[in-house]
Amino acid sequence: MTETFGTDKFNFLINNAGTGLYAPFAGTTEAQFDEAMNMHFKGPFFLTQQALPLLRDGGRIINISSGLTRIIKPNSSAYASMKGAMEVLTRYQAKELGARGIAVNMVAPGAIATDFGGGRVRDNQELQNHIVSLTALGRVGLPDDIGPVVAFLCTDDARWITAQRLEASGGQAI
Repeated sequence: MTETFGTDKFNFLINNAGTGLYAPFAGTTEAQFDEAMNMHFKGPFFLTQQALPLLRDGGRIINISSGLTRIIKPNSSAYASMKGAMEVLTRYQAKELGARGIAVNMVAPGAIATDFGGGRVRDNQELQNHIVSLTALGRVGLPDDIGPVVAFLCTDDARWITAQRLEASGGQAI
């Protein structure tokens, strides 16, 4: 790491990997569940654990959740449950890593027009219209609506924020 980046430590870890899983509770297979669990909970859990020796004291960990931990949509039970587990883990990480000055927070995007889920929100006008009808700010979210929230949590201005879930959804389903 030192040869490539000129340092042996880093300041920020953003756990942002994810894939969509759209299956009803009764129809979710064990293979689908295991794949989602590995991606959304087990992966970030152990990646963060392994990265801790390299994370600078006073650093930040930002975990990415989903508005679906608050807004119940059919066919999202497995995905949302794993994101809910990450929300609990975020609070535990904040408590256990606080002695090192490491702040740990969660950003929970609402519906965002990206490639996620095969471009489901981005490419489906009917779905977009539905989301717009439920959203206080009257539009579907864009990637540029989430990046600055994550970036803010990495600044000195956010130094006193830890163990928090920040939903960035434009007021979806309030």
